[in-house]
Amino acid sequence: MPTYKAPLRDMKFIMNELLDAPAQLSQMPFYTTNETADADLMTQVLEEAARFVETELVPLNRVGDQEGCTRDEQGNVTTPTGFKAAYRKYREAGWTALDADPAYGGQGMPHLVSNMLVEMMCSANVAWSMYPGLSHGAYSALHAVGSDELKNLYLPKIVSGEWTGTMCLTEPHAGTDLGMIRTRATDNGDGSYSVTGTKIFISAGEHDMADNIVHLVLARLEGSPEGTKGISLFVVPKFVPSAEGGVGERNGVVCGSLEHKMGIHGNATAVLNFDGAKGWLVGEVNKGMNHMFIMMNAARLGTGLQGLGLGEGAYQNALVYAKDRIQMRHTPRVSSEPADPIIVHPDVRRMLLTGKAYTEAGRALAMWLALSIDTEHHHPDEARRKEAADLVALLTPIAKAFMTDNGFHVAVQSQQIYGGHGYIQEWGMEQFVRDARIGQIYEGTNGIQALDLLGRKVLMDGGKKLQKLAGTLQEFAEAHEDDEHIGEYVNQLGKAAQQLGSLTMVIGQKAMGGEGGADEVNAAAVDYLRYFGHVVYGYLWARMAKTAQEKIDAGADRDGFYLAKVQTARFYFAKLFPETKTLAATIKAGNEPLAVDDQAVFGWEAALALA
Repeated sequence: MPTYKAPLRDMKFIMNELLDAPAQLSQMPFYTTNETADADLMTQVLEEAARFVETELVPLNRVGDQEGCTRDEQGNVTTPTGFKAAYRKYREAGWTALDADPAYGGQGMPHLVSNMLVEMMCSANVAWSMYPGLSHGAYSALHAVGSDELKNLYLPKIVSGEWTGTMCLTEPHAGTDLGMIRTRATDNGDGSYSVTGTKIFISAGEHDMADNIVHLVLARLEGSPEGTKGISLFVVPKFVPSAEGGVGERNGVVCGSLEHKMGIHGNATAVLNFDGAKGWLVGEVNKGMNHMFIMMNAARLGTGLQGLGLGEGAYQNALVYAKDRIQMRHTPRVSSEPADPIIVHPDVRRMLLTGKAYTEAGRALAMWLALSIDTEHHHPDEARRKEAADLVALLTPIAKAFMTDNGFHVAVQSQQIYGGHGYIQEWGMEQFVRDARIGQIYEGTNGIQALDLLGRKVLMDGGKKLQKLAGTLQEFAEAHEDDEHIGEYVNQLGKAAQQLGSLTMVIGQKAMGGEGGADEVNAAAVDYLRYFGHVVYGYLWARMAKTAQEKIDAGADRDGFYLAKVQTARFYFAKLFPETKTLAATIKAGNEPLAVDDQAVFGWEAALALA
């Protein structure tokens, strides 16, 4: 069975040394008032979180995968053995309230800390982690745009963990194109609405872990415009709250079936049928998509953490295996055994270092964004809040797509290190691969993330957000281009960042070239996001190498941690960062190679399709 130890040393390095987070958080009255910006307190919370996930969640990971969830004839779902008990312990320990608003029973801890908890849970048991994860997204949307009445009714229950939450967007015929949804809402005339329709792929949509489930549902009011401009958001609970705020009568929402999936078996992915279910409007009429994006953006960052966490878990186990497994001789030999440990062989080292490089850079990105979210929400300076919000908006698609692509790659490479044993269930590596695959698909496929990055986050505002980040990169490059230790990395980073700007201009010009311009953007988007991701990771690795080298020079590297940082940065820039050169070529190739004869290549004619 796979094991897992929370990477606390690396988390503390990023939090305290790379980002200097305690000092930044101390500038925010929200955290100083609640006394939650203290470095020692944050460290204690992380250490207790590590204890919980290692002792409670890791043992349930394989159980959840093997048992899955079960549904009875009435639509009630039972989670795998141990899931409900673990959630009770999680809730009673206060983890559901960690970064929530104290006005609703929360602890007011920084988002930075809760993100590290989420990463740990994803490494330990990603299917279980999704139950509280979806609840946090529902909390975020209600907290941001819900009426005082709705917030006072639902948020204390969600924050305490007594009730959980979901997001209900997708329908059988409408995935990415939510403007096509058919779920309808009718005004009951008493402040409530009657919601009817079917939603699919609803993670944690039905289960036995909480007293109530609060569904946030996209639906179209009668008379509203077609398309996304006519969608509203409703809160539809499984049980209608009683007059006292407890669990009341059963609502008209039932789990019609559970999906049989490739992975994340321990999470109930439900088909939900809403049949005149009573709901209440959240926010403004026809602003549902805008409101739901609050939850979707949180979910996209959470999905990125799933990729990071699963990559970390797979890497840790592959490292242990590579140290123990002996195969073939190395020159010079390193063991008195009949063969040497496979960790000495260059290709195994390449796969291990790839895992280490991608996970540690991903962790730095996730924590940088988490700190930026804290800044966006709580910094007293409006300009700082705006700057942080722009950074989060720009990098969220990268966090979701680049981190899940890399997480899946690391899981596959880690499985490869096991050879034939990696294909056998008892070792647990094939579960990492299956569980990691979904991250590239849900919460907006990674192709959709690429379109969002290039089309909406970069080109739509004329590149203003990108220019701000480019200024940060340029400032760093100019300050360190002659550094004897990282100057080489900074020069590579500077050239790649400049080319990113040039590529953006080329794509932008093609986009304005009339008919076919949109296809040029679409053709470049996926490779553009990956190129952009490498630039961001390169920046973070250069910063980490600089910080680590300063500790080495000061004689503070007692355990080799900082040396490992410096050498992993060297590997990243030598073996992984050069992918940008290939990506630049494929981006420049544009849409022309895709403009093939449809009948000859695909056996398809547009005229027939239109008919």
